[in-house]
Amino acid sequence: MPILKFTRNLERFYPGLSPVESSKTSLQEIINEANDIYPGIKDYILDEQSRLRKHIHIFIGNQMIHDRNHLPDNLNPDDEVYIMQALSGG
Repeated sequence: MPILKFTRNLERFYPGLSPVESSKTSLQEIINEANDIYPGIKDYILDEQSRLRKHIHIFIGNQMIHDRNHLPDNLNPDDEVYIMQALSGG
């Protein structure tokens, strides 16, 4: 089953955040499932047009997704999906 993992920085907004194992086969579906478990996380990841927010990056395995607007990626049963929050500051 694909597994969705989050950066630890998101734990401050979603206490108890842990990886989501899913039988879903698309990136959109697994994000929706994560939102069922952690209400509001989808709004943190995606904007009002369901596009990936600028401060969020998603990797499937070692590859960053290319289409941030439509998220068309399909998932294989052994995929690890990483949602990462870009950090800035100084």
